[in-house]
Amino acid sequence: MGKPVNSRSQQQTSAEVPIGTSGGAGADTAPTASGPVDKAMEVLAALAGAGAPHRLADLARRTGLAKPTVHRLLRALAASGYAEAAPGGSYRPGPRLLGLAAGALADDAALRRAGPLLDELRVRTGLFASYVVRDDRMVIHLDVRAPAQTLGLDLGPGFREPLTAGAAGLALLAALPAEEREPLAAGADGAPADEMTRAALSAAARDGYAFDGADPWADRRALAAPVRDAAGRVAGALVLTGLAFMLDEAAARQYGPMVRSAAAAVSAGLAAQPGARLGLVPGPEREADERRAGGHERQERSW
Repeated sequence: MGKPVNSRSQQQTSAEVPIGTSGGAGADTAPTASGPVDKAMEVLAALAGAGAPHRLADLARRTGLAKPTVHRLLRALAASGYAEAAPGGSYRPGPRLLGLAAGALADDAALRRAGPLLDELRVRTGLFASYVVRDDRMVIHLDVRAPAQTLGLDLGPGFREPLTAGAAGLALLAALPAEEREPLAAGADGAPADEMTRAALSAAARDGYAFDGADPWADRRALAAPVRDAAGRVAGALVLTGLAFMLDEAAARQYGPMVRSAAAAVSAGLAAQPGARLGLVPGPEREADERRAGGHERQERSW
């Protein structure tokens, strides 16, 4: 597949991305929220990130808010059941937040279809199997089925990584129309995707799955295939993740068609029973374009 797309620095970046960032330049801290509701949402998002329970200092760093502000919001969230105090002055998601998340996930058509296939992939490969969606320039693992032997890999629901960091993002990008894909695959400075990324995307489009295993320095590998909804749009991707010695080139050639077939089965189920609500989340630019397009369409109909 050519030279690696997910370099060692990208792998390290993907391990912990501050909540509310796009993973690009200037992603060390989240932008400061403008109002109390925005600030509460930032704290909730950070609270739901991997690695709970979270210390107050870590939550402040991830959100870019002052510690007193974060502490005040945590106390209010805890009083409502959305947060819960843990030993050592740390906090974790509360039962009310967990209940809302479980209800939303259980009601999603894509996750219902993907769950049994994720279990089958996990058993047949001995690797992590997950279902991911895109949130602007990030990838979020919503459902993760861990193998009996995790071998030190830290991967769970809510794990986030930059869209261009590995196979999950490559599979999603390769399935997008070129006009949507190119801005997302561009570098942090807005420059067009480099030759390595273009080669990886071309291979993913050709094979029907993406594999990020060309980096000899990376300690993990991933393989992913896109899932489409009833309208043919990319809804997410099925992903296998494992240590480098477990998911090498030979294993990828064996598992690639397996993951591609599983993703096609989920897509077929969604085509027969529409209703997937969790899928690609457009960035602010695309949302603005869609609002403008909708306004023009309504104006034309009025004539």
